[in-house]
Amino acid sequence: MMKSRFFAVAFLLVVGAVGAWAFRAAGPQPQQGRQGEQAKPVVAATAAMRPMPVLIDAIGHVETQSSVVVRSRIDGVVDKVWVEDGQEVKAGDLLITLDARQAQASLRQAEGALARDKAQLENARRDLARIEPLARSGAVSKQLLDQAIGNVAALEGTVAADDAQVQSFKVQLTYTEIRAPISGRLGTIGTRLGTSVRSSDATAVVTINQLDPIYVSYSVPQRELPALQDAMATGPVPVRIMIAGREKQPLEGKIAYIDNTVDMSSGTLPVRAIVPNPERHLWPGLFVNTTTTVRVDQKAVVIPAEALQTGQNGTFVFVIKPDMTVTAHAVVVDRVLNDMAVIRSGVAVGDRVVTSGQLRLSEGTRVEIREPAPDEPSQPAAKGKSEKPS
Repeated sequence: MMKSRFFAVAFLLVVGAVGAWAFRAAGPQPQQGRQGEQAKPVVAATAAMRPMPVLIDAIGHVETQSSVVVRSRIDGVVDKVWVEDGQEVKAGDLLITLDARQAQASLRQAEGALARDKAQLENARRDLARIEPLARSGAVSKQLLDQAIGNVAALEGTVAADDAQVQSFKVQLTYTEIRAPISGRLGTIGTRLGTSVRSSDATAVVTINQLDPIYVSYSVPQRELPALQDAMATGPVPVRIMIAGREKQPLEGKIAYIDNTVDMSSGTLPVRAIVPNPERHLWPGLFVNTTTTVRVDQKAVVIPAEALQTGQNGTFVFVIKPDMTVTAHAVVVDRVLNDMAVIRSGVAVGDRVVTSGQLRLSEGTRVEIREPAPDEPSQPAAKGKSEKPS
């Protein structure tokens, strides 16, 4: 019995020795933390200092810079329509011609009356020239001289009225040609060949909208007024316009002006941007996303936004200390720009923060840094495209 127990104990000792040798032969073991805790694998990034823009995002709508409702200024009949619905026109282009025969006849009649009265005036002036020397010598009465002078003055007034009538009919004749007052795009033409139009008609002949350049109107919180005023004092304030369905083709404009009154009902400030629109991507009434670049912070401290964690005491990040343990730092986030967070306080340039694997961490946990997956960012990007409130 004693011999059997001796062999059993010896066997166990041999097995233990072999296991220990195999464990040591397997290579170096993972780092150990508190009470033999295994190091947790994490992905980390280094806080960096770089220029970051200060952006204001808002939803806006497109408005024409100029919209003109074209109506006929005289009564007439449409003789010819020179344009089509939706056509692009330039200022001065002929749109519609009205029947001009009546206006031309009235002009000729007025010109005839002017020629007649001019002839009478010349005759009256000759009579006056003959009477004046006779009146000085006493051959004719002063009454006859006064009558000749009055006749000349009356005919001069008649000729002036006739000339004004001629000019009026010439103007009326120009109204038979309806031309584009501005460059832009036509809407639906409200008259067709043979249609009678009147100057008192409520229906427009056509509406012209100027599309290039074009306005984009949006509203920002009233607290942004000082920043916008400061930005406009230094130069043009850029505005980026994003159209649904054309996200890869943003348009660039600038603030044209800030409205002179804050909307008291909403506490917002109306802003209007002017945007070049040569390809007509912006259309009146279209809703768009706007991003206004107020300024660029040249020395912003940034970390990946995925490093931010939310706890009972607010926002924090896990910072990796030189001994490869982590500690939680409370941070104040100034803003989140795209996938990057601008930190106001709590993290210094050069600090390594955990961006992935935070759920397994607590204060003092030992970690080992692994390479990020191909789709995981490891370092802060240089700039973003949109801003979210922190």
